[in-house]
Amino acid sequence: MASWWPLVVGGVLLWSADVDADYRSARRKLDLIQNEQVPAGSSVTLRPRELEAYAAREVQTVAPEGVRDPRLELASGRATGSAHIDFPKLRQSTGKPLGWLMSRLLAGERPVRVTARIRSGGGRATVDLERVEVSGLALGGAALEFLIHNFVLPYYPNAKIGQPFELAHRIDRLEARPGEVRVVIRKR
Repeated sequence: MASWWPLVVGGVLLWSADVDADYRSARRKLDLIQNEQVPAGSSVTLRPRELEAYAAREVQTVAPEGVRDPRLELASGRATGSAHIDFPKLRQSTGKPLGWLMSRLLAGERPVRVTARIRSGGGRATVDLERVEVSGLALGGAALEFLIHNFVLPYYPNAKIGQPFELAHRIDRLEARPGEVRVVIRKR
């Protein structure tokens, strides 16, 4: 058994190095976009591994407790994100704990999966939720509004769901495809 230990440690270190490299690659690309250093009419391609590594680091910065193992799947015009979320811990990190009843109902880590359709062009985008699942159950109506109001907006108060919004940094459109997201910069 002891002879396997170095292999396990080595594997973890290699995986950690890959995640760091993917994060640095995503951060470099996003910095180029945010600093408007991408030439007009060109694009920047982000791969799922880069986006996952970036999301994991950002989630850890914004909400250090309550979210684990964020993942991303891309399809034509759609993105599906998943993670394991402990809602009471996540809410506690905002300094506003859930009430007794909601804490009991949402206690424990739960698998969450969100599929969204992304429409964009002309410097504007709209993100429409198509499906939200918590522990395999699809949510809609008041339950979905509760989750958005209590778990999305406290961290991202400017989030627009189902409403058009302006894309910053000269971005013309976002193209979600299997295996990549292309960020297309406006032509002058």
